[in-house]
Amino acid sequence: MGHRALVAYERPDSLYNVHYSHWGASNLRLKHAITLETPFGGEYAQESRQNLFTDLRTADDQSEAVALVESDDQPGGQVDVDPWAVGVTLDELLTSQLDYLNHEACYVVDESLNVTAFRTHWFGLQYECRTIESSPTRGNGAIRTVRWYDGNPVGDGFAQGQFDGLKTVVGDMLDRGVFTLSSARDYIERQIRSWMRPNDTVFVRIPDSTTVE
Repeated sequence: MGHRALVAYERPDSLYNVHYSHWGASNLRLKHAITLETPFGGEYAQESRQNLFTDLRTADDQSEAVALVESDDQPGGQVDVDPWAVGVTLDELLTSQLDYLNHEACYVVDESLNVTAFRTHWFGLQYECRTIESSPTRGNGAIRTVRWYDGNPVGDGFAQGQFDGLKTVVGDMLDRGVFTLSSARDYIERQIRSWMRPNDTVFVRIPDSTTVE
């Protein structure tokens, strides 16, 4: 099944190249695996991968990136070297690239390869209530940072359980007619923001009123 994640690497033009990692969400492992020596993760440094990473950060489009990857014959690391998307904004990453249901984590890596790890939370409520039959998985959720201590995520499992419990309550309130879908999403967002500590970061994306459910 995997623990899917997206990794967004900042480019010199302040846009991002987005890469996929099939197991990268497990225990937020890529937080420490991505370094200057191992930009795609992995157990040991490879100069060819470092050079490929440098070249990809200035690729103009997907076709140029594909050509660069095809010339690389080294075994894979923890992050796919073939970009999912090239030159996207942070908003595009959060609105159209990230699947809040199927991607369990998202990593944002700045130009110096400092890694910020985020957990994803899907706002879809089709499994928590009878009122909603389907929900978009893109542009419909939140990502938030977790606390770290001694190199390990602290309270990560609790935070995920806390969110699951919130959705169960909100789904019940939808079925009872207490919430509309719009007010349910607003309530979920308010609750998530209320859980944030001063140094935490959260990004929320909610579909507009024209999105078909």
